[in-house]
Amino acid sequence: MSLFALVHGGAHGGWCWELLVPELEKRGHSAVAPDLPIDDDTAGALENAKVVVDAISAGADDVVVVGHSLGGLTIPLVAQLRPVRRLVFLAAMVPAPGMSNLEYLATEPEAVVFSGAENLAEGEIPSEDDQVVGWQRAKAGFYHDVDDEVARHAWERFRRQSFTVMTERTPLEVWPDVPSTYILMKEDRAVGQEWSRRRAKEIGADLIEMEGSHSPFYSWPGELADVLVGL
Repeated sequence: MSLFALVHGGAHGGWCWELLVPELEKRGHSAVAPDLPIDDDTAGALENAKVVVDAISAGADDVVVVGHSLGGLTIPLVAQLRPVRRLVFLAAMVPAPGMSNLEYLATEPEAVVFSGAENLAEGEIPSEDDQVVGWQRAKAGFYHDVDDEVARHAWERFRRQSFTVMTERTPLEVWPDVPSTYILMKEDRAVGQEWSRRRAKEIGADLIEMEGSHSPFYSWPGELADVLVGL
């Protein structure tokens, strides 16, 4: 039995895995889905990673860490803090040692394709008033293939997102010696697909391509569970 440590992305919380966790449990596995301190401007990727490590039982020895979207900046640090069997980047950002994510995006403008995020590639941070994405943009960018009722319930729980994890120089100095997989979503409207393929190759990750939007834990929870368990 594997323990899946599920690391949410920007503006979300552990609640976003609510349909995936039962699917993993039906397949005989367990999961933890902590809330990261994303609304704390003093917390960066390392603080996020410590929260994930604390959520994993001390004796767990078959741990797969799954990072969605902005959560991808955190999961390699989990592997530095404790042994894990595999890292899974789910439609995710990937840290570049020696750089902040904003610096990296300035060199890779195709990484983020979400409407309204163009300023990130220019090193600009949204204002406090812009940090909670409106319903129409959230539906179109994150949940376009998700049932409206499910998507709106998710959007209503959006949290303020600190951008420390984007502006800090990543605490990751050396890429962890852990097998990794990148899951690319073919209909992703937030993370660029060509960039995802290229970045997966750069970090030596196995590449899996799935149908669906940026949020397969809502649109394809059973299929996503099958892919994760298959790893």
